[in-house]
Amino acid sequence: MPVFEHQSHLPFSREDVFAWYSRPGALVRLHPPFAGEVKQEPSDGLQEDSRSALGINLPGIWGTSLTALSGLIGSQLRLPLRTQLTWHARHTDFSPGRGFADDMVSGPAAQWFHERQFSDEGDGTLLSEQVHYELPLPRRTPSAVSAAVTSRFEAELRRIFDYRARQTVAELAFHQSHGTLASSGSSAGAPPVPPVHVVAVSGASGLVGRQVCALLGGAGIEVRPMVRRSSAGAQSSAGAQSSAGAQEGQRVIVWDPAAQELDPDEFADVDAVIHLAGHPLAGRFTEKHKQKVRASRVQGTDLIARALAHAESRDSRGRVLVSGSAVGFYGARPADRTHQQQLLTEDLPAGTDFLADVCWEWEQATAPAHRAGVRVATVRTGIVQSPAGGVLQQMLPLFAVGMGGPLGGDQWQSWISIDDIASLIVHAALEPSVEGPINGVAPEPVTAGEYAKTLGDVLHRPSAIPVPGFGPALLLGRQGARELAMADQRASAEHARSSGFGFRHTTLAAALRHVLGR
Repeated sequence: MPVFEHQSHLPFSREDVFAWYSRPGALVRLHPPFAGEVKQEPSDGLQEDSRSALGINLPGIWGTSLTALSGLIGSQLRLPLRTQLTWHARHTDFSPGRGFADDMVSGPAAQWFHERQFSDEGDGTLLSEQVHYELPLPRRTPSAVSAAVTSRFEAELRRIFDYRARQTVAELAFHQSHGTLASSGSSAGAPPVPPVHVVAVSGASGLVGRQVCALLGGAGIEVRPMVRRSSAGAQSSAGAQSSAGAQEGQRVIVWDPAAQELDPDEFADVDAVIHLAGHPLAGRFTEKHKQKVRASRVQGTDLIARALAHAESRDSRGRVLVSGSAVGFYGARPADRTHQQQLLTEDLPAGTDFLADVCWEWEQATAPAHRAGVRVATVRTGIVQSPAGGVLQQMLPLFAVGMGGPLGGDQWQSWISIDDIASLIVHAALEPSVEGPINGVAPEPVTAGEYAKTLGDVLHRPSAIPVPGFGPALLLGRQGARELAMADQRASAEHARSSGFGFRHTTLAAALRHVLGR
């Protein structure tokens, strides 16, 4: 039986590394977006017989692109399209602080057994991994074919394991800087453990919300997803991870933003609320769609802000509200602004188009919490980079087949990696100095032409075929195409940096290589 081996040299103590692996959310943070998704997190951590499930993409950029295409089509048609293979795993050989293993209960391999051993390496940790596997090849497969398939399979494993090593170092560095490692506070000079122990999260099942919840779990923080009443019922009957983002047995907060129903007592022992829920922007900008976009954000935020204000008035514990917003606050293009400043900073006024109005009302809806003494931060998110959603999901299939190109030319695109936006949101919750608006963008924005060229270079594909202007208009309508697809926004990341936030990916090329495993 073939054996694949991988070693990771981690500059953190074995105690901290193993503790992080043991915390909720570790599997979500470790599983590469180019390789698929976590369907069900481990049912009992790393303990014996704990079960988990993954959705596995087909190998390489073709598999990632196929899943991206199915996700895009499925969201438009509101139909679940399946292109992933399901992998069920069971944990075995648990040795606290030393190692654990998992074997495949069912999935695409004929056999799979994955061992991990954690050992001291100076002040750091050596993570040694072995995978004993067998591929489902016919018995009479020629040896040359078998060798080629095995080589390709192990190359894919190397992409995944290299990603996990990078991710582990970045995660532990983030937690070290925020005092949320297992050893934080146990040694002289260690940063104080933050007074945030319970965080409620709306939009917990979304592209960003899922990663935010996992990052919080890795910090040792209890996460309580906020689920709509219908989703809560579905979860109780489903028994596993629901579409609302909650795990089996996890405490949830039930609310109904449309009916303005939320019991303030649900926030009695909550230290922070991260509010990310809202009707998807993608869709034709009809009056009905625009009303849903506006109402879902403004009404939901106002409801949470008033409930938090009530809880804080009864028990002043210095609660925090981190609410979503977007760089659309500034207006889509220079003509939609009342100033001439090209670099968009947080002190500038709102723009004059539809999305700017929505963002302004969205942020203003946090006022009841602010007046009650709740620290409020609003994260003006840019273009999030992940093959699991957003612009990259839309463009990846075209680039994979060599038909990609720029959507526009000189307009600025303020992007941010999926890891950095999730980290910035958690940073805003944990860092007491973060208050008011903060741009959720990377330090180096690019033009539309530069974006296409960079993506083409990362994928080793041409990027010369421009996307015709009528394409976005067909999907979003003329107004939606103008305010989303053709927006020209060069937002500053200086406020985030000055707050002490350290970006993982400062360049677009680095971000794309990471999330695409290139």
